[in-house]
Amino acid sequence: MAPVLGYWDMRGLAHPIRMLLHYVGEEFEDRRHTPGPAPDFSLDPWLKIKFTLGVPFPNLPYWIDGDTKLAQSHAIIRHLARKHNLCPKSEAETIRCDVIDYQVNDFTWDLIYVCYNDFFKMGNYEQRRIEYLDKLPSKLKQYSDFLGDFPWFAGNNLTYVDFMAYEIFETHRAFAPGCLDGFQNLTDYMDRFEALPAIRKYMQSEEFTKKPYFNKFANWRGD
Repeated sequence: MAPVLGYWDMRGLAHPIRMLLHYVGEEFEDRRHTPGPAPDFSLDPWLKIKFTLGVPFPNLPYWIDGDTKLAQSHAIIRHLARKHNLCPKSEAETIRCDVIDYQVNDFTWDLIYVCYNDFFKMGNYEQRRIEYLDKLPSKLKQYSDFLGDFPWFAGNNLTYVDFMAYEIFETHRAFAPGCLDGFQNLTDYMDRFEALPAIRKYMQSEEFTKKPYFNKFANWRGD
């Protein structure tokens, strides 16, 4: 039986994992969960099965592969990276991966809190969106400076953090079109990732999720 990756019917936190699985050619069931209809967007369809899967600390996304049962997107992608040799190869690369792993997580949640503004009851969405966009160039410059002349964020080798980094940059390109245009090494990085043969094949397939980036009840879904 093929392993199962469970998540909402969107890109979100599971998409880097999906891309990594397609990159390494591991077959899996891409199980999608969907909230109820507007205006309530009930989560009951997921909550009713959440504690029946045998997954410790059950949440979305989750990964079930025989006796291996994981929640937490970072735990899943690290597990798969170890399995498929997409981990850093040296202490220097490990340090760079650790930095980008946690930095991308912060960056992702910064955007999530804006895009799910009403869900989190954070105030005026349009004002928060404008404030976020004002700060975005300085955030992207830090990634550009960190990447430097390296082809990948760990250095010369593709690692699991590149699947995470690509997705958050791609989400921002949808949220703020043109935001990477002033950073040539980041646009080259995106082109380089998309040119990987397995990634290019996946992106051209019917299995690829182009949108939405976020769930039904987000202020911005990207669709």
